[in-house]
Amino acid sequence: MAQTVGRNIAAPLLFLNLIMYLIVVGFASWCMNRFINGQTNHPSFGGNGATMFFLTFALLAGVVGVASKIVGGNHIRAWRNDSLAAAAASALVAWAITALAFGVACKEINIGGYRGWRLRVLEAFVIILAFTQLLYLLMLHAGMFSSKYGPGYRDTDYGGAAGTGMDPMHKTGTNPVARPVV
Repeated sequence: MAQTVGRNIAAPLLFLNLIMYLIVVGFASWCMNRFINGQTNHPSFGGNGATMFFLTFALLAGVVGVASKIVGGNHIRAWRNDSLAAAAASALVAWAITALAFGVACKEINIGGYRGWRLRVLEAFVIILAFTQLLYLLMLHAGMFSSKYGPGYRDTDYGGAAGTGMDPMHKTGTNPVARPVV
């Protein structure tokens, strides 16, 4: 049980972030479509000078975030060092783009003017995601401090046969004899 503390915390956060990133993709694509069609006078849209930049970064953050959550789901399933590298790298990139969208959202709020409810919801989701994605990223890296929180970068137990001089074998129903490394 002690080996799964980090997994039990990171898995619900991963699912929450996935749902929120999907909502961001939906709202950002709707708003981008209205903006491209020149329908900024729509009652639920509005906008100001920072809207186009915000929509671009929000849509990019949403798509990269969803891709990051797919890789993160693979890591949560495997919970090994080799999957940690891919999950941590993609989560870091997703957080960086979300932080850029967060900054532009703050600028758009600061500029003011009329912004419809869909644009305000999108701003709120991006602001919340900037913090929840950072928390998820910290949960992935918690294994650096203690192995009870998850796999760390210094662990060397790849495949279960590490340090024995044997090749790791695939998990099958039988118990094959490990062959020596040549």
